[in-house]
Amino acid sequence: MPRPSQPLLDRGRVIAKALEIIDAEGLAAASLPRLAREFNVKAPSLYHHFADRAEIMAGVARKIVLEAPVPRRRDPEHWVDWLVSVAVNFRRVILRHPNAASVLLEFVPRDILSARYNDAAEFLQKAGVATHVHVLILDGLENLTLGAALTQASKPEETRNRVFPNVHPGEEPELADAVRQNTWRTAEKLFAQSVRVFLEGAAAA
Repeated sequence: MPRPSQPLLDRGRVIAKALEIIDAEGLAAASLPRLAREFNVKAPSLYHHFADRAEIMAGVARKIVLEAPVPRRRDPEHWVDWLVSVAVNFRRVILRHPNAASVLLEFVPRDILSARYNDAAEFLQKAGVATHVHVLILDGLENLTLGAALTQASKPEETRNRVFPNVHPGEEPELADAVRQNTWRTAEKLFAQSVRVFLEGAAAA
């Protein structure tokens, strides 16, 4: 039998297939036997490319992070705008893969793509942001983005972009009034403003 023109397995294809399965069927569906069946091989064949399932999931997390576009234009005078865009883009990507969102809790971006964080720290330095608050900014931005995205990902899709969708004016009049007067009408706009307020406060710390 002639050899296939391309190998049946490579790391990129396995990781892409794992994310595809997670998107369609949930995290538990992306088992090693299921992945092996997708490529018409036995599960042990995967161990030629990955140490274990955890390494595949780390690849899935990395793929999700890399899917988020990083704004090309970086003006040091508008560093807050740049980081807000970074956070909003990352949140959008996580919400495109809600079933995989929890993977990012185990394999957090700072551990799988630390070079991006170094790049951000370099940009903050060029922007004149005091070095002693760089970790505060980078740590807080990651936690704020992941927390907000995972919270939204756990909600039904039809309410995912609404702010306090279940408020009851009769029972919670103060909250209902606050929601009515809220300027940031969608969850994404509210998130972006939350990030902006955090960054401005962190810079002033």
